[in-house]
Amino acid sequence: MDRFKRFFALFGAVLFAGMYLSTLVFALMDSPAASGLLKASVAATILIPVLLYAYILVARLLKNRKDDSDTDNGNPG
Repeated sequence: MDRFKRFFALFGAVLFAGMYLSTLVFALMDSPAASGLLKASVAATILIPVLLYAYILVARLLKNRKDDSDTDNGNPG
């Protein structure tokens, strides 16, 4: 499980570095499509980390909720 987490952490770091690099490249390009690509790249650079953070928060809350219901043993109140 630890190797799995390390792999995805490394993959995420490389993905974020690629997004930041692509934003820089699109900002410096002199092409008709560069403006649209830059807007998309900036949006992805902001939205992807925010969505991942929200996903992690929801997953943590659902895990805690599941753990609470497992320890309850079905007893009301």
